[in-house]
Amino acid sequence: MRKKVSFIGTSLDDLRAFPEGMRQEMGYQLDRVQQGLDPVDWRPFNKVGAGVREIRLKGDDSSYRAMYVAKFEEAVYVLHCFQKKSQTTNQSDVQLAKKRYSALVQERDK
Repeated sequence: MRKKVSFIGTSLDDLRAFPEGMRQEMGYQLDRVQQGLDPVDWRPFNKVGAGVREIRLKGDDSSYRAMYVAKFEEAVYVLHCFQKKSQTTNQSDVQLAKKRYSALVQERDK
């Protein structure tokens, strides 16, 4: 069964700000996740929350990321999309994804 994608906070606007090629590739990778498949390049990102994964794309001059959680039956939730400019993930990006994950879990528990 194909899951719907739900973008949390500004994640959709952030994705739309990616260069066209990266935006298309991220859309393809999210489509794979909707179908229950793994993205081509990903890693677990459990310090954000249980089940959170990060899709990793490499552009010509920069890297692009999307943090998402697909463990819930009803949807794939995209927590945060961003351009990565250094080897390590910026703490502000991690904190934003954590905040959105916590809000998502709280909302689902109601």
